[in-house]
Amino acid sequence: MNLKGKLQIVSRTDVGQVRDHNEDYISENDRFGVVVLADGMGGLNAGEVASSMSVHLLMDELVAYCAGDSLLEAEAQGAGDDLPLAAKVVRLAVEKANDAVFHVSQTQPQCRGMGTTIVASLFYNNRVSVAHIGDSRMYRYRNETLEQMTKDHSFVQELIDKGLFTKEEARDSSRKNVVTRALGVAPYVEVEVHEYPVEVNDIYLICSDGLTDLVTDRDIERSFHELHADLEQLASHLINLANASGGKDNISVMLVSVLRPFPSEGGLLDRIANWFE
Repeated sequence: MNLKGKLQIVSRTDVGQVRDHNEDYISENDRFGVVVLADGMGGLNAGEVASSMSVHLLMDELVAYCAGDSLLEAEAQGAGDDLPLAAKVVRLAVEKANDAVFHVSQTQPQCRGMGTTIVASLFYNNRVSVAHIGDSRMYRYRNETLEQMTKDHSFVQELIDKGLFTKEEARDSSRKNVVTRALGVAPYVEVEVHEYPVEVNDIYLICSDGLTDLVTDRDIERSFHELHADLEQLASHLINLANASGGKDNISVMLVSVLRPFPSEGGLLDRIANWFE
């Protein structure tokens, strides 16, 4: 399905005010509705290797699936769970990326210990499948309300879940950046996958913790209230807010606005018409 004209995607990444290089990596394909963000970690620039490797591998796999040229689809069809097929494909693609990054970390001394967070999202048939690992996030802005759609895989999130921390206390914790899962650091990683219905006028925010560590959800929501009609301005404003608050980390922001419905095509003529839109 060709989603051009049905989604608007705007992306920004910034090194911030403190770091000397950017270990975040982002990519999108507006034709097939694929949006991927990674925030790398590891010494000697290995974080950049982990994040860029993961994003390139995921983009290749998910675009191939959307184009009808993926070997993962048959494997996903045989997976024994109740997830929709597209969600299974996204999960398998992330698992495959984990295999590749872990192999490089084990065979290249300069890359040992590298890893990355990941948010991989696929928009299709008026739905979005999202897989994530770590503390990079997806939010949804709908009916003037911002809602966090992913839950961090982090030490402080576990304390919040146990009732030992409030969200406000977690923001001030010295261990707020300790993740409990990351792609590429072990031969197997549990990928959290969900699927949600999409509505026209929804705006989805995919971001690294360089934004959310320094800008509260309330301030992000206020920015959406004021600037949702101009995604370019909104993305730049969110980056500027994080930098104005210290810019202690790399900052990445990806915005996806739903302009028109995008149901699955019917017969051959519908598929041909969508292909050339």
